[in-house]
Amino acid sequence: MKGNQKLIDVLNQLLADELTAINQYMVHSELCSNWGYERLHKVIEKRAVGEMKHAEKLIARIVFLEGAPVVSKLNPLHIGADVPQMIANDIAAELTAIRGYNAAIPVAMEVQDAPTRELLESIIKDEDDHLDLLEAQRDQMTQMSVGVFLGQQIEED
Repeated sequence: MKGNQKLIDVLNQLLADELTAINQYMVHSELCSNWGYERLHKVIEKRAVGEMKHAEKLIARIVFLEGAPVVSKLNPLHIGADVPQMIANDIAAELTAIRGYNAAIPVAMEVQDAPTRELLESIIKDEDDHLDLLEAQRDQMTQMSVGVFLGQQIEED
C-alpha cells in the first residue's frame, strides 16, 4: 500500500528516536553491569529491548507503506557519567519520544491512516510506562539517597 510521504517521514523521525534510545540504554545498561549494579543493568536492558520492538514495528509499518526505513540515522546520545545522570538523560529521551508520538498521531489521522494511528498509540503507552518507571527510580534516589538506592541494585549471590 502506497503511504503518505509526510507520514513516512514522521515515522522515520520516530525510528531515529527509537534507535537512539536503544543505543543509549544499552550503553547505560552495560555501564551499570560494569559497576556491579546487576538489577539496574537488567531493568535498563529490558527497556532497550522494548525500544527494539518499537523500532521493529516502525520499520514494518514504513515498509508496508512502501517507504524506505532509515536505520542509519541516530540523534545525539546522552550518556550519563553516573546513575543519577543516566536516569535524568533517559527521562529526557522518553519525554522526547512521547512528544514525538503525540505529534505523529494527528498526522496519521490527517491522512486517514487508522492502523498507523493505532500503532503509535500502542507505542506511546509503552513509552509512558518507561517514563513512569524512570521517574519512580529518580524519586527513590531522592527519598532514600543515591547510595541506598544503588546498594539495592547490587545482586547478591
